[in-house]
Amino acid sequence: MRHCAMFTMEPMDIVGKAKEDASLPKATMTKIIKEMLPPDVRVARDTQDLLIECCVEFINLVSSESNEVCNKEERRTIAPEHVLKALGVLGFGEYIEEVYAAYEQHKLETMQDSLKGAKYCSRAEMTEEEALAEQQRMFAEARARMNGGAITSKQPDADQSLES
Repeated sequence: MRHCAMFTMEPMDIVGKAKEDASLPKATMTKIIKEMLPPDVRVARDTQDLLIECCVEFINLVSSESNEVCNKEERRTIAPEHVLKALGVLGFGEYIEEVYAAYEQHKLETMQDSLKGAKYCSRAEMTEEEALAEQQRMFAEARARMNGGAITSKQPDADQSLES
């Protein structure tokens, strides 16, 4: 707790909520912790909670320093390069290359997911050749599903009820 003037201030995170309000999904964090350890190693529940709190603190620290880097560059939006610089300032320089690689992988996966999930693509997003190749790939996938018998109807009961 910080003491200011005549009153006590509660610890605050960078978005203005009490630290107790900031958390990470426990199930996801537990899964990550278990994946990083050998199968024969057990982690006590209070240790898992401690690791989760450490992660929250680390995120707060990196976010705060990224904001400082951003402000020094007179920018209003924190960019990935601000986070990378913050890692260096905080003494985590040895991780910058790995973090950058993970960021690039995330961008690639996000772009691929958005192409897969997009129902409509404008010409500005995809060239005609790319659109044709994507269409051919989708047709091939559909043919493979059809030939493999893996086609699933959205309403399988509707056809069966007509036959009855």
